Amino acid sequence: MASLLPRVERLSSRVVRVLGCNPGPMTLQGTNTYLVGTGPRRILIDTGEPAIPEYIGCLKQALTTFNISIQEILVTHWHHDHTGGIADICRNIHNGSEYCISKLPRTPHREEIIEGEKLKYSYLKDGDVLKTEGATLRVLYTPGHTDDHMALHLVEENAIFSGDCILGEGTAVFEDLYDYMKSLEMLLQMQADLIYPGHGPVIHDARAKIQEYISHRNAREQQILNVLQKNAGKSFTSMELIKIVYKGTPENLLKAAENNLTLHLRKLEKEGK
Repeated sequence: MASLLPRVERLSSRVVRVLGCNPGPMTLQGTNTYLVGTGPRRILIDTGEPAIPEYIGCLKQALTTFNISIQEILVTHWHHDHTGGIADICRNIHNGSEYCISKLPRTPHREEIIEGEKLKYSYLKDGDVLKTEGATLRVLYTPGHTDDHMALHLVEENAIFSGDCILGEGTAVFEDLYDYMKSLEMLLQMQADLIYPGHGPVIHDARAKIQEYISHRNAREQQILNVLQKNAGKSFTSMELIKIVYKGTPENLLKAAENNLTLHLRKLEKEGK
């Protein structure tokens, strides 16, 4: 059962979550956007989808309730449920000057224009540190879900803003499983206490959740290897392989399973297995 998240909630002395008001099968109850810091100006992490007036209303309510403004905007990756609200925020919530909007660059690098505005991103790199009163955020390059994905380490709480690398409920989708597994291993080694995910509730046992994600993928990989080893020399179509590996999966989910299987096979090929 999905936990019911309030639209605006103070999660700690330095983190306020504002729900993106864009529920859906991929976004759960919506994108989590976060106001971070303890001073009058806070860093906003992620911005939800475009043209969601309820989100702008909730964000304004949070800013008024806590008597704060937005210092700058960080986005964890290029997907429109994380970057889509930027233009609406720039148009509807003024801070007296143009917002600095930052993210990691796409790989290979390409120029990105912010939809609906003639604004450009300021590009960060792995290890960069961003500060506001009461909060220090260190950029962690975590590709796999997308080629430009970043997580942020909130030093004061030993917490990670995980974007879509790790979700509060269920498992995440990814573009490159090899990179994704490396990102999960790196996050595990950080020994964080808490995860503020891009969707779903706060994760209080960070290490157990990351290990669960790694174990889930490794178990699936072993399943695929077992089928291939048992049938050495035999060739399968991807759908034949899916019906063995993802046995019992409903018909409407087989396409997503096929995508995952392809990404698993690509990873095995990269590793020479």
